This record gives sequence, C-alpha cells and structure tokens, in this order.
Amino acid sequence: MPVVVVESPAKAKTINKYLGSDYTVLASYGHVRDLPAKNGSVDTDQDFDMTWEIGVDSRKHVKAIADALKEDNNLILATDPDREGEAISWHLEEALRKRRAIKKDTPVSRVVFNAITKAAVTEAMQNPRQVDQPLVDAYLARRALDYLVGFNLSPVLWRKLPGARSAGRVQSVCLRLIVEREMEIEAFNAREYWSVKAVLATPRGKEYEARLTVLGGDKLDKYSLENSTAAELAVQAISSRDLSIAKVEAKPASRNPSAPFMTSTLQQEASRKFGLGARQCMSTAQRLYEAGYITYMRTDGIDMAPEAVTATRDAIASRYGAEYVPSSPRIYKNKAKNAQEAHECIRPTDMMRSAEDIKISEPDQRKLYDLIWKRTIACQMEGARLERTSVDIASDDGQVGLRATGQVVLFDGFLRVYEEGRDDVVDDDDKRLPQIMEGEKADKRTVSPEQHFTQPPPRYTEATLVKRMEELGIGRPSTYASVITTIQDREYVRKDKNRLFPEDKGRIVTIFLLNFFCQYVGYEFTANLEEELDDVSAGERNYKNVLSRFWKDFSAAIAETSELRISEVLDVLDNALASQLYPPKEDGSDPRVCPKCGQGQLHLKSSRTGGFVGCGNYPECTYTRPIAGEGADGDERVLGEDGDDEIWLKAGRFGPYVQRGEPTPENKKPRRASLPRGWNKEDMDLEKALTLLSLPREIGEHPEGGMITSNFGRFGPYVMHKLPDDAKPVYANVKDPNDVFEIGMNRAVEILAEKRANPGRRGGGAAVKPLKELGEHPESGGPVNVMDGRYGAYVKWEKVNATIPKEVEAKDVTMEQAVQWISEKAAKKKPAKRKAPAKKKAPAKKTAAKK
Repeated sequence: MPVVVVESPAKAKTINKYLGSDYTVLASYGHVRDLPAKNGSVDTDQDFDMTWEIGVDSRKHVKAIADALKEDNNLILATDPDREGEAISWHLEEALRKRRAIKKDTPVSRVVFNAITKAAVTEAMQNPRQVDQPLVDAYLARRALDYLVGFNLSPVLWRKLPGARSAGRVQSVCLRLIVEREMEIEAFNAREYWSVKAVLATPRGKEYEARLTVLGGDKLDKYSLENSTAAELAVQAISSRDLSIAKVEAKPASRNPSAPFMTSTLQQEASRKFGLGARQCMSTAQRLYEAGYITYMRTDGIDMAPEAVTATRDAIASRYGAEYVPSSPRIYKNKAKNAQEAHECIRPTDMMRSAEDIKISEPDQRKLYDLIWKRTIACQMEGARLERTSVDIASDDGQVGLRATGQVVLFDGFLRVYEEGRDDVVDDDDKRLPQIMEGEKADKRTVSPEQHFTQPPPRYTEATLVKRMEELGIGRPSTYASVITTIQDREYVRKDKNRLFPEDKGRIVTIFLLNFFCQYVGYEFTANLEEELDDVSAGERNYKNVLSRFWKDFSAAIAETSELRISEVLDVLDNALASQLYPPKEDGSDPRVCPKCGQGQLHLKSSRTGGFVGCGNYPECTYTRPIAGEGADGDERVLGEDGDDEIWLKAGRFGPYVQRGEPTPENKKPRRASLPRGWNKEDMDLEKALTLLSLPREIGEHPEGGMITSNFGRFGPYVMHKLPDDAKPVYANVKDPNDVFEIGMNRAVEILAEKRANPGRRGGGAAVKPLKELGEHPESGGPVNVMDGRYGAYVKWEKVNATIPKEVEAKDVTMEQAVQWISEKAAKKKPAKRKAPAKKKAPAKKTAAKK
C-alpha cells in the first residue's frame, strides 16, 4: 500500500475514506523540522547554510512514516497546495532520506488538491509531480529572513528596552501601523460644525427629512455653520419662509456583488460580522476544509473553476428562480501578484448544500460555512436594480434650499442572499421617500439644528488592519493571522471591543525601531522585499542573493545600535516623543516640571512592564505616569484625603491598587490593597478605596471561638478562621468578590465547615463543576471538560490543563479545538528527569582479628 502523508489527522481521516484500504494515510502533524532557537542556525558566513532539527514531538511521526515505508516502498506527499505545504513535503523527504527510509528505488511523488473531495483527491492521484523547488526556495528565504531579524534584533531590544520581548520582519511593521494610528488620534483636534435638518410633509400628510444645503443664496459646505449662533440663524431663516418642491430627479442605479472570498477578505468579513479574530477564523476554516466542506482556505485567488461556476448558477436557479441568474457567468480576475501561490477562491465544494443542509453542529463552523456559501452564491447572481431619488426644496425668494435623498430597490438581485459588511458605517441616504411632486408645497413640521465634531481616524479592527496590510503589500494572506496574534501575545497590543489599542510597551518598541532601524519597519521596504520573495517562488530570482543583500545592511545596523547605552537610547526616544509626552500647558508653564514635587524634570524611563514617564528626582519623588499622558491607563491620581493621609490610586506590575499616603523614612511600606477582579479603576473613588484599605473585615465571633474575617488574597476572595486550639487557620474561598464585604455569619460558618470537612478542595464544598462538558476524548478516551480557573477558563483532560485563547469564549469551545489545545500543551510538557540510581556502597572489608 503506498504511503500518503498529509498534515493533520483530521485530513488523513477524510482522505483515507476516499482512497480506501489500498493506501496507508498518515499525518505529519504540521512541520516536522525547524531551525533550532540558537545562534548559528542560519550561517551567514557559509552562504546562509541552514541547520534543521526534527522537533521532539515530530520524531514519533517521522518514525511512523519511516516504518510504513518498510511495508510499501512508495511515498506520496499530499500536503497543502501552498508554499508552506510544499515546504512540509520537502522537509519530510529530506528527513526520511537522512534516516535512509527513502532508498534509491523509492518512488517519491507530490500531489495537490484544492478541495478534499473524492473527485479532487482521485484526480490528484492520477497527476503526480515532483516537489516545486522555487516554492521551497521562497519558504527558505522567508524562514531565514524571519530568523535573522528575530534572532538578531530581539536581543538588542532585550538589552536596550527592558520588557520588550521580540521584533519581527512583518510583526514590527504591523505594530507600527497600530501605533501610528493611535498617535494620529492623540494629535487630532476636533472641529465643531453644525447642520440643520427639517421634517417636512407632503400635502397628503407623508413626512420626510431634508437637510439645509443653501442659505442666503449660497451653497453650504461642511463647516459653513461653525457655531450654535449660525445654526439658530439658519433655523429662523427656514422657519420664516414658505417652502415648495423645486425639483424631483429619479435616476436608475445598480449594484453588483462582491467577488468570492480569498483569505484576506474572508478574515475581514468574519471579523465584521461575527467578531472572529484572524487566527480563530483561519482555524475554523481549516476544519471546514479538512472535513471536505470548502476549498483550500489560504489563497490570493478569486477565480472559480468553470464547473463550480456552472454548479453555482444551477443552485441559484433552483433556489431563487431563473430571474436571479445573469445571462452570462460573472468572471473575476485573479489579483494575486504570484500565480504560483494563487489558487481558486474559497468556496463550498458542493454549491447545492447550504449550512442547513449539511447540519454542522459547531457554531463557528456553521456561521463561517454559511458566510462562504452565501458569498459564493451571491457572486454569480444578478445585480440589484435601484432607483435613487433626490428632491430639491426651496423658498420663494431662493434664499433657502434643502435636499432630501432616498432610494428604492426595484429588484433585489444578489441582495436577497448577501450584502458585504462595512467597517465604518456611514449614512448612505438609502431611506425610502414618499411620493413627492414638483411644485407642491412642503409643510414644515420641525426644524432643528444639530451639533457635530469632526472625528479622529478610527482605531484598527483586525478586519481593517488586514485590509491595510494588504493595500500596502505587507505580508501575505497566510501570515496575517499569526502576525496579529503575535503582537497581542507579546502584549504590545490589546484588543478591546474589537478595536486594537497599542500598549505603552508596543509604542516604545515602535519608536525605538523607527529611530534605529527605520528602514526595516518601512512600509515600502517591506512590500518590496515581499515582491522579491514572490519572484523567488516564481523561479525568477535566487533566494540567497536576496538574503545576502538584506544581511549586509541589517548586520551593520545591528552592530551600530549594540554599542549604545540604555541611557542614550532613552534620550533619543525622549526627544522623539517630546511633543507627545510633554504637550504645552494652557498656563504656559514648563510641561516637563514634575507636577508632584515641582522640582524634578520628567523623563522617559523603561521597565520590565514597558515605558513610562517618571520624575528625575527618584527615589525622593516617586511620580510616574504612562506615556499616553495624564488620565491614561496606568495613571496615578489622588482619590482624596482621610485624616492626614492622601489616598492614591496607582498602577503596579500586578495591576492597579490603592495606597494610603506615600513612603516616608518612618513608614517605608504604606498600606496598600489591590483592586479585586471585576473592579474598574475608572470607577474608583475615595469611599471604595477606604473600604479596600480597611480589610480584613471582621465578620464575627465563631460559635466555637475565634474571629472570622474576610479579605482578598493571592487566590481570590476568602473567609478565614482560626480555632483557639488550632495550629493553623482555615481559609475558604468565596466566588463573589462582593462576599468579602457582605457575607454574613451563617454562610461564613457553613463555608468554613465544608472546608474543614474537605481540606483538599479549594473553596471547600462539592467538587468543582465544569462550565461545559465536551464528552469523551475522540482518540484517547476520558472526559474533556471546560473548567473555570483562577486565571480564566481552561480545557481539562486527565492531568493536562490547556489554556483557552483570549479571543475564544468558554461557551463556544468545541471538542476539535479542545483536542488541538490539549495536544499542544501535552507536547510542551517535558518528561520528568529520572534520578540516577544510587551507587551501591562497597561492602566493608573484613579484617581478620589478630590473635
């Protein structure tokens, strides 16, 4: 039986079903080799020779493939149809040749299919080829570049900017986009303007809305009405005049559907409509692909196979009628820069099957499949036919003019199935108007002014960030998900309400790179490098020449920056950020004078948790604030006074806390209390702070003696009691933080009794119930559950506890996701070191007694 190798066990299972018992289908579980994380893995002195190492977890998979080849001397590499898939096949062949599992007479072939269907797999098996070396070279170039940048630039960051974790060829440019957008927002000055709207009515009593466009005979622009006075004068001008319909104009219009999905547009739309992050979107699409429901999900292409176009048109006619099928198929031109890396669009493998027809149980998969199906169906449907109407209303003297706009959908076309989402929705004047005729009177019902302010550019969502990276030519669709995930995992960026905010740490790293490695975070430079790598994959450029040119300048920049002291780096960054860190004050005073001691000069400082502004008189003055300015996340402020003490709200490495007074020689450690989970620092006031600082709270005397108290500890809120004759106190966790302030005697005594009865259980009482029971592990057996932990929800199977990614809700976790996380966590666990057996002592020599 020929040995067929794919990446994942799920894919292997599906393909095995189509190939039958004549083939042995095994999984490599992704890449089997990588560059070791140590110096010299890419030898720049030896023509960029690369040292590869088989991962610990991959050794058993390579061995399984090698063992299978002993039974049948025929290897078929069927990994994914892209650069990464080609690289996995190349690595496998190289690794197996080194093991001598592939012999001189072993036939090795490469097959690719864009969809895991019986027809696609069968056809691929009939058309084998060899590994595509230009695609492999493109992979080698990218992997070497990423290694050279990360392995050489990251140590510079560690030494010069404590707290900075890493830099990357694409991730640093992506981070720059987010940081520069935030700086635009901070520098933005809002401008006031006004508009005037009137609710008018036809002689038949039908109301409609119009906006003022002409005043005093002059056409208004956006800022013509600068203040409330001008707006009120405009209201009076409308109210004091009779209005009539001067002109009604109706124009036909049409809308055509969007192209079918490619990787980047799928990520954007999944983010807009479902709030799915790029990684979560691709993970979900991967499972749909491996199950045979959709075509390959990493693609730059938007073209469809002719048979797919025909099937889509048949599905439209069957479901919606012949009037929704255009006279000829819609053709979408492929926009990929490199045809070798472009595949067919992302579409269902069977256009006749909607999400309801295939009954997908996993919610994210069902939503994403439905989205892909609708987009594919819509892309081959008739366009929508509209009628756009504009109505001009004027006063008799021509001094006042208003306009009402609206539209009517005459034929819905593709809109019956699908409409593309928008990142920042604006008023498209798509309201429907009543029947309005020229010359008739327009009765005024209400005339009202509205105040507006210009808005700063919006922060990026994952969707708009992917769109911007695509526009700039930074990265490629297959990399977007991992890049955006990395900058969040590094805590350079946080995601809040689907918007991306740069952390101070990320901002400092970006400013550092812009000042010392400007070329390598340049948009044009990065895009040009991507084009060179595309040329490599097309066989038009030698990848080692690309590496050589890059390394020559990059290594020189690294060497130059390595000589700088941290203080020199901070001085440069302080100057670069001066306008932002120390904006002019309204009273004209020096913005760099410490507001706390009034003597020290403020300066940019660095710590393990990121950059901040601090007083130069430290340690005499402990004033600090975040680089984003007063009132930003992490700022310290006085909440009020209690007696002679100021009560402060501060930020530390473990989060915000309140503090009584400042350190003094007599009181070096003033009383502090961390904010409990669920308490927002924005809501903190003096009363809440004093409540926290008064802890522990005495609940009352235990019936058996001893005081019961409540407080917050390392493991959350708890109640504590110590019997007079006990050596150790008993701590029992409570779930609700409010219980620390509200729990009564009866409940406290009950919880403590449960804890004493079950001392091994955290919090006492019954065993912790799962948040969600997923069922038996599909491969190894044993229950898999979603649990609530001290640091958030996690997946539990036997002794393996796997953290659930931040962007995934606990209630939405599926068995497939859980198994993947469990496998990854189990792979990271190091086997326990065996203790060397104790050396046996040599038997004591017996000495003959002297007689």
